[in-house]
Amino acid sequence: MSKIRFTALAELQKRKPVELTPPSSKISSFYGANIFGRETMRSTLSSDIFEQLTRTIDKGGKIEPHVAEAVASAMKSWAMGKGATHYTHWFQPLTGATAEKHDAFFEPSGDGRTIEKFKGSALVQQEPDASSFPSGGIRNTFEARGYTAWDPTSPAFIIENGHARTLCIPTIFVSYTGEALDYKAPLLKALSFVDRAATEVCSEYFDKNVIKVNASLGIEQEYFLVDRALYSARPDLVLAGRSLFGHTSAKGQQLEDHYFGAIPSRVHTFMVEFETEALKLGIPIRTRHNEVAPGQYECAPTFEEVNLAVDHNQLLMDVMERVAERHAFKVLLHEKPFAGVNGSGKHNNWSLITNTGKNLLAPSSKPKENLQFLTFFVNTIKAVYEHNALMRASIASASNDHRLGANEAPPAIMSVFIGTQLSEVLDELEKNAKVKIDKGDNVYMKLGISKIPAILLDNTDRNRTSPFAFTGNKFEFRAVGSSANCASAMIVLNTIVAQQLVEFKRDVDKLITKGQKKEVAIINILREYIKTSKHIRFEGNGYSDEWLKEAEKRGLSHIRDTVGALDAYLTPKTKKLFIDNNIFTDREMEARQEIRFESYIKTIQIEARVMGDLAINHVIPTAINYQNKLITNIKGLKDLGFDISDNPTMETIKEITDRITTIKIKVGEMIEARKVANKIEHSKEMAESYCHKVKAYFDEIRYNVDKLELLVDDEDWPLVKYRELLFLR
Repeated sequence: MSKIRFTALAELQKRKPVELTPPSSKISSFYGANIFGRETMRSTLSSDIFEQLTRTIDKGGKIEPHVAEAVASAMKSWAMGKGATHYTHWFQPLTGATAEKHDAFFEPSGDGRTIEKFKGSALVQQEPDASSFPSGGIRNTFEARGYTAWDPTSPAFIIENGHARTLCIPTIFVSYTGEALDYKAPLLKALSFVDRAATEVCSEYFDKNVIKVNASLGIEQEYFLVDRALYSARPDLVLAGRSLFGHTSAKGQQLEDHYFGAIPSRVHTFMVEFETEALKLGIPIRTRHNEVAPGQYECAPTFEEVNLAVDHNQLLMDVMERVAERHAFKVLLHEKPFAGVNGSGKHNNWSLITNTGKNLLAPSSKPKENLQFLTFFVNTIKAVYEHNALMRASIASASNDHRLGANEAPPAIMSVFIGTQLSEVLDELEKNAKVKIDKGDNVYMKLGISKIPAILLDNTDRNRTSPFAFTGNKFEFRAVGSSANCASAMIVLNTIVAQQLVEFKRDVDKLITKGQKKEVAIINILREYIKTSKHIRFEGNGYSDEWLKEAEKRGLSHIRDTVGALDAYLTPKTKKLFIDNNIFTDREMEARQEIRFESYIKTIQIEARVMGDLAINHVIPTAINYQNKLITNIKGLKDLGFDISDNPTMETIKEITDRITTIKIKVGEMIEARKVANKIEHSKEMAESYCHKVKAYFDEIRYNVDKLELLVDDEDWPLVKYRELLFLR
């Protein structure tokens, strides 16, 4: 196998940046060229149909058949004009990836000819085979029927793959019996819930012109790039997405010279092309840079409405992987593909925006506006406090477990960082029992301070150790993993904030009915919430041992692994939250937890199998062959009359023997632990066995393999090394 490694390294030397011809130096000339967005709809639909469709998009409601027919006809003509021959319903099943089934536009006619056809019924609904997608027991594997239904709030788009063009229509995906089998359906419900709850608070207490509130999201995507030949020479990267073995390179990230450094030429060319493709798809990507670890990079778009932002991030990951192939790269989206250097996250920057253009989480120099800001700010903190274990569960996965708490990413403890100035404002508000409202052109609160102060947009430094940090005019959920579908976290965040706003309005209205003035009632309830949620606020170093002890005293959950974290999904409190608000049914919640356990089991199972294969069939034979060379050398020295009793080669031979023995024993024990786990019928218990029994062998096996890497001649070692994988030029 060492031949494969050196062949791959030889391939690397031949690489040159791909020749690119950008469509234009002006992004505005091609931005959104491949989406059936509002401007395209306006130019291809009659004014009546356009008005009806946009009203449905903006306000919800049913799409009438004649509208669907008109849209389908216009969409087909537009797509075929761009070279599309097929269409597909593009959906997000619970695999974490996207899915699509392509159908041709043409249909045979009775006289043996064909005609291009795309009916409104085909636009609105399709029936893909659902039997092989995860359902968590909602349906039997022999029951194949499932339905995709058009989501008109996310524009259709054309994917270019070589010379092929396909029209993709974003959809939800549900079972024959109506349960959601995807991320989008419950996300849309959660977004509708937070819209209703936030709009009621805004319109009744602050601004009657507010009739809609959209949750907004900006997603920072981190990823690694490795050369395709080197990737192919590492079976663990191919099959598990991460390197199961590999000794730390002498140089890693310790010099901090990669972060924001000059982007290598090959990488830069790749970035330019995938950004061009993303921009044509209406993904407003604006930022690119080197990240902390060698071989690690980041891109980020402008903020968008959450549903669209999630769709765009899923699409972006697909585009990156497809473009990477043309540049002889592989994109690694695993949260921890390499030990010893930083892993990758996907920071979710979230806020709430009114139809009047007001960011509800943006502080203001006007005290009255700051009362509105504090209302949404404090309620968000209270929501995270009440549901911190659920927030942890929303970002749980086998791959993200490697990253959380690794002193490179947020800890597994959910806490909120808000900064010094806002902490002082909340502390002042909490301490002052008497609140007086003076009315005039400006409304302000006498709290011992003259009024709520003007709060600067960038009012504090950032805290990279916080999983949920306020960053000036938004909250940044930093704990989301790089490979995740952000919908999982966004379903939870928007639902818990919406529920908290409903409770806030109920509590304020109670005080108003007792005779308190509106502003006084709002302040009194906020003061109460500040007190009860104080434990979730933490301004210090989330990596410190002191915080672990302090968090335990505060009663905050600290669950290190996915198996334990997922329990939060089925607590009575969580079930009530989701079921009462029609986000999930009881059956859907049970099914989704089952799917998450199954995914965890399969991930660890695959890693264990790959680890065993590499250790027994690649590493150990290589070590034995090298050991035989050393033994031959020792025999030769002995035959020549040299004293070999103190020869250091003897120590190396013994160490290789010890390491091989340990690896064989531990791999054997791991295989037996896997066999035991596989006999367990209940998915949670099986997941626990894989987590605590099977996975428990990984570190020791890896430690001994990595030590052999240092002992065996570099010319013989079969696996591409970290120094070769990480330092792309």
